[in-house]
Amino acid sequence: MKACEEEGAKLLLIAGDLFHRQPLLRELKEVNDLFGTLEDTQVVLIAGNHDYLKQNSYYRTFSWAENVHMIISGQMSVVELPKLSAAVYGLSYCGKEITERLYDRAFPKKRQKYEILLAHGGDERHIPIKKEKLLSMGYDYIALGHIHKPLNIDGGSAKVSVLGEDGEHSFESRMAYAGALEPIDRNDTGRHGYLVGELTQRGCRLRFVPCALREYVHLEVTAEKKMTNRGLKSLIRNRIDALGRQNIYKVTVKGFRDPDILFDLADMDTCGNIVDLADESKPAYDYTKLLAQNRGDLLGRYIESLMDYDEDSVEYLALCEGVQALMETRRG
Repeated sequence: MKACEEEGAKLLLIAGDLFHRQPLLRELKEVNDLFGTLEDTQVVLIAGNHDYLKQNSYYRTFSWAENVHMIISGQMSVVELPKLSAAVYGLSYCGKEITERLYDRAFPKKRQKYEILLAHGGDERHIPIKKEKLLSMGYDYIALGHIHKPLNIDGGSAKVSVLGEDGEHSFESRMAYAGALEPIDRNDTGRHGYLVGELTQRGCRLRFVPCALREYVHLEVTAEKKMTNRGLKSLIRNRIDALGRQNIYKVTVKGFRDPDILFDLADMDTCGNIVDLADESKPAYDYTKLLAQNRGDLLGRYIESLMDYDEDSVEYLALCEGVQALMETRRG
């Protein structure tokens, strides 16, 4: 974020959870050394719900570099940076959860030309946020933390939109979640990166910059009725090649398969980057033939009651699962 009167000066904003857990002393020394190398840059940060201020937290006693300013109070505080004509407000978490709406009364004091808020939270257990209220409070920019996805909050309607789906782009905004620099777990899908902003008298313009080396991708592949294990393996490999072998995949197999084929899931990870693989495909029985062979018995009556429904209906799914269960019972 560039918000300044002095040419070339910059402001790095970290809205909590710099670490995903309590930081070790050596880790703080490393990141402080990195921050200290930033030229013409002031750093302001708060602690979030993951790296909150425990009583024995190293955050409480750590001596930061001259250009680094950490708000270690659990009450709304301000860091004034006159050379940047900026005042940065925020508070740090002193516990894992805060259920009070602390930002509802966090009005800026008009100390500097540019007033910025660092706010961490947004759900019921981590400082619930009223987006419309925050946008109306008079801040020039609100840097949000806690949500891992990069999100923009539209200043007119408070509508939330995901950033990064179209790669790098710039836009006007006064409030956004930068998200995590890298995906934290297998459910952190989509692009990750950081926000670069320029704050002037005309307003705030942001640019999302993707930087993550890899993504978690939830991939669905559709089996075909004549597909063998070799065919499914080839399909998965081709889809991963197209989306990028550097990514990490959770693969779900859908569709209908040959009833005589059982997919060997242990043999499908040809690239070593599948963390979860589930087979939700259904056997493609010839229900007309099965009905003719079993008319009058339990299996036949069951098929007759459901076979006329469309393949995408809940009833047809019940037909597939029920027939599979009855056929397995016969085999047993």
